[in-house]
Amino acid sequence: MKTRDRILETSLALFNAEGEAHTTTIDIANEMDISPGNLYYHFKGKDQIIGELFQQYELALSSTLAAPIEKPLSADVAQVEDNWYYLYVVMEEMYQYRFLYHNLDDILQRYPDLRRSFRRLIQLKRAALFAICQTLLEQEIIDARDQQLLGLVDNMTLTLTFWFNYDQLLYEAREPEITIHQGVLQLLTQVAPYLGDKELSFYRDCESIYTNMLQQAE
Repeated sequence: MKTRDRILETSLALFNAEGEAHTTTIDIANEMDISPGNLYYHFKGKDQIIGELFQQYELALSSTLAAPIEKPLSADVAQVEDNWYYLYVVMEEMYQYRFLYHNLDDILQRYPDLRRSFRRLIQLKRAALFAICQTLLEQEIIDARDQQLLGLVDNMTLTLTFWFNYDQLLYEAREPEITIHQGVLQLLTQVAPYLGDKELSFYRDCESIYTNMLQQAE
C-alpha cells in the first residue's frame, strides 16, 4: 500500500477511535512509525486529510443513496429484506466514517468547506428515503400522504444523520453490528404507524430480521 493511502487509512482509524479533534498529525505519524516530514510530504495538514477522507466518503455514499432513486426497491412484503439490507448498507458505510457524525457541528465549523458537500449528502439521504417511502405508498404498504409523508421522510433523515451520535452518547461503546442493526430498526419503526392492519406483517418481518441478525452477531 502506498504511503499516502496508509496515511488516510490510519487517520480514519484514529479519528474513529479517538475523535478527530483529539488526533494530531503527529499522532498519525507516530502510529505509522514515520517522520512528520514524510507525512507532510503527502499532506500539508490535517485539513487536507479530512478533505480527502470526506471525498472518499461522499463518493461511496452518494452511489449507494442514488440506488432507490434510479431504480425503486421492491415493495413486495415477501421481499422486505431488500429494503432492510439497503438501509443496513447505508448505515454501514456511514459507520466507517462515523467520526464525522460524532462531532458534526464542530467539524463543520472548523472545516467550513465541507458544509456544502455535507448538506448535499443530507439532501440525497432525504431523496433516497422519500423514494423508498413513495414506493411503499404506491404499493399501499403504508398510508402516509402529502405533509405526513414529508414529515416521515424528514424524521427518518434526522434519525439516519444523528443515530451514531445518539448511540455513542447513550451507550458509549457497543458492537458495531448492534449499533447498525438497531439504527435500521429505528428507521423502520418510524414507518410502522403508517402501516395498515394487513401490512403490519411488513414491520413484524423487520423485527424478525433484526432479531435474527442480533443472534448471528452474538
